[in-house]
Amino acid sequence: MQELFDSRRVHYFQQVVASGSVRGAAEQLGIESSAVSRAVALLEKECGMPLLERRGRGVVPTDAGRLLATYARRQLDVQATFYAEVDNLRNASRGHVDLVLGEGMLDLFFDPLIAVYMRAHPQVSLTLNVASTGDSIALVLEDKVEIALVFQPTLDVRLRSHHRSPSAPIQAIVHRSHPLTAITRPLQLSDLLDYPGAAMLDTFGVRQHVQAAEVSEQVQLRNVLTTSSFKVLWQFANAGLGYALTTASAPVTSRIHMPDVVALPMANPILNRGSIHVMTRVGRHLSPAVHSLLEHFVQGIPVRR
Repeated sequence: MQELFDSRRVHYFQQVVASGSVRGAAEQLGIESSAVSRAVALLEKECGMPLLERRGRGVVPTDAGRLLATYARRQLDVQATFYAEVDNLRNASRGHVDLVLGEGMLDLFFDPLIAVYMRAHPQVSLTLNVASTGDSIALVLEDKVEIALVFQPTLDVRLRSHHRSPSAPIQAIVHRSHPLTAITRPLQLSDLLDYPGAAMLDTFGVRQHVQAAEVSEQVQLRNVLTTSSFKVLWQFANAGLGYALTTASAPVTSRIHMPDVVALPMANPILNRGSIHVMTRVGRHLSPAVHSLLEHFVQGIPVRR
């Protein structure tokens, strides 16, 4: 029965059914009538029953012939669907992408960057994880996500950075009534020592950057609150409870809607040279959909000077 599904023979048989005669099929196919007759005869031998019967000057399919014709049409439909799906994947019009980014990145890049991609690729689905820098890197290395947008990751030969963009500087976020607002120069970390602070957990790149700055200035800040949420830092400052050290880009501050909170510049160069990276694991196969989203990020993330 294997030869029953020989595509050439089935194609000849379908043409006979469509034309109503062997001669008509041969003319359409541009071959000898004998070749069409042999193909049909082989199919009938393999099926063990006739596929065609004479009707007037032509032929019509028997019950077995109609079954074969129906099967052949279905096979062609399946084949056409398969090639269409492959073409969609090749053109990145369908697929799925797992990605991770920090909460601060979410405020920066979901709208418009990710939203624009989703509108342009309605058949590509996303799983979007929100995590710290350290946890994001772990998800990439464990192949649980394909793309990570992270703040100042540590160097790791297992990771590839497809794009690096300078981030907004880390600043002191305070209520406008806070005594630190009276200082007109960029702040040293030592200026903060007399006041309570709020900080991100150690797995966040922002916190690691601040800790590096503390080491460089040989100070240790007094944090009364640690959190995994950047918004909590802003709420801490807005409530007049103290300062928070975090990035304060224009897109983020416009979303926070806390008019009584101000961002004070810091003097330490470490706090002013962070960067955002678009990362994948070295050696991992990336689907066309993942490649298209990567390219979208590389082209769409603004380069700050």
